[in-house]
Amino acid sequence: MNNTFQQLMRAATRLTQSGRLQQATQAIQRALRGATAPVEAEPVQVTPVQMPGVSTTLAASPPVLDAGVFEAERPIPAPARTGTGEFTGGSHSHASLTRQYKLYTPPGHAGRQLPLVVMLHGCTQDPDDFATGTDMNERAREQGFFVLYPAQSQDANPSRCWNWFKHNHQRHGSGEPALLASLTCSIIERHGMDARRVYIAGLSAGGAMAAIVADAYPEIFAALGVHSGLPSGAAGNLVEALSVMKNGTAGAMTMARSMLAGTGAIAPPAPRMALPTIVFHGDQDHTVHPSNGAQVVAAALATLPASSTRVEQGICADGRRYTRSIHHASNGNNLAEHWLVHGAGHAWSGGQLGGSYTDAQGPDATGEMLRFFFDQPYGPRH
Repeated sequence: MNNTFQQLMRAATRLTQSGRLQQATQAIQRALRGATAPVEAEPVQVTPVQMPGVSTTLAASPPVLDAGVFEAERPIPAPARTGTGEFTGGSHSHASLTRQYKLYTPPGHAGRQLPLVVMLHGCTQDPDDFATGTDMNERAREQGFFVLYPAQSQDANPSRCWNWFKHNHQRHGSGEPALLASLTCSIIERHGMDARRVYIAGLSAGGAMAAIVADAYPEIFAALGVHSGLPSGAAGNLVEALSVMKNGTAGAMTMARSMLAGTGAIAPPAPRMALPTIVFHGDQDHTVHPSNGAQVVAAALATLPASSTRVEQGICADGRRYTRSIHHASNGNNLAEHWLVHGAGHAWSGGQLGGSYTDAQGPDATGEMLRFFFDQPYGPRH
């Protein structure tokens, strides 16, 4: 972390504690842009936009907080075109929390125990937008599986970010992870799905929350997918989140280099029981530092030690290059994959232009995640 960034974040903390919230917000914005201008800035016209954990306002046409950093707003497109099948909404409550959701039901499901993929959207997104951008419903129609899209509420987070960076939303039996686990189990039981083939994936803040849920409830899921996200427990508050998003977690750059070289990685503290994990991350992602993707894989390998690692350099039909690191168990099972997409930013790789935060160039993250998921051994029944 550079000295300027540290100074600006310390200044933001002091300003927040003293009640000077607009100036604190401006300091955070400067830290993210790498600016060195003085913190004391002239007042600007503002439109109310609340940050998680901070009661404040931001400048007109504001950036929004995604996974702990600011991103430009984009209009949410029309709902996804699902072809045949149903895309219906509902509501689920657990403890003191209630969230809406949408569920894609493929045609011809009656009498069949089909898999379930749980998809957690990023900030400013909703289930319709995320379904459109990932094209997941169309794949579900073609391949025969359900897709569950929980929706974050603006009451819980003004930018509809999953609260991955708050300590009360990072544990088994607590907050949003507990609600998401409860919702998943309820949907499985209600629709007679195959409880051994349940998978969870997410983008950005959704990817970070997917990693937390998988860590807290490994008995529910058979595999994890994280796109442009962070490892479980990467931050415990907003200031830590801003730092890890900009710079990566401690030791992550060493880890990324060693993984790409196929020599293993320095692992963070081991989770209770890791799941097979596939990660996509653009190496030009200026919203979530790319080294976070390597650390997600390292967390999985901490308790799923690989006996061999293969690194492939690939190129898509449109010219986009990528590095794919594949970690195998001694029995040949694919434990983890890390796709580092060269030249890509903070967007779903191979996504549809109708959705927000998508990159139409390959590789096809949706297809590769599904291939990885369905190649895994079945998980436990629950």
